[in-house]
Amino acid sequence: MIVIKPDSLEQECNMTSVFLAGSIEMGLAEDWQTKTSELFKDTDVTFFNPRRDGWDSSWTQERINKEFSHQVNWEMDSLEECDIIFMNILPGTKSPITLLELGLHANSKKIIVCCPDGFWRKGNVEIVCSRFKIPLYNNFEEAVEKLKDMIKNSSK
Repeated sequence: MIVIKPDSLEQECNMTSVFLAGSIEMGLAEDWQTKTSELFKDTDVTFFNPRRDGWDSSWTQERINKEFSHQVNWEMDSLEECDIIFMNILPGTKSPITLLELGLHANSKKIIVCCPDGFWRKGNVEIVCSRFKIPLYNNFEEAVEKLKDMIKNSSK
């Protein structure tokens, strides 16, 4: 298992790759990305984890900000490049970027969504998933089982 983050030295990805999309909102969302990748520590899979170790909340969220622009472009490139998008949307967060990413990649046929009851826009997520036939789970463990199946079936 390999984990690539926006502030990692870039590594070539020649195995099944998974982008860990979903709630981050520093301080509001648990680090579920690390938890997820650790479940696959003995597997030939690359995880793109957008939870940047060196994130600085004082960065202006503007295109002209080099660090912010790098983060956003890295996420967009990695979402396009990956084989699977594992999306975990947590209650207690707003997750606007995750919702944007769901809309952008809804028709990609490579998304799994976990969205437990209590997420403030769960109805919207349910409708998008239904319309685009995206597997939707209320339970993290069940979503991870689906991820295991998708990894097994897409081995490079």
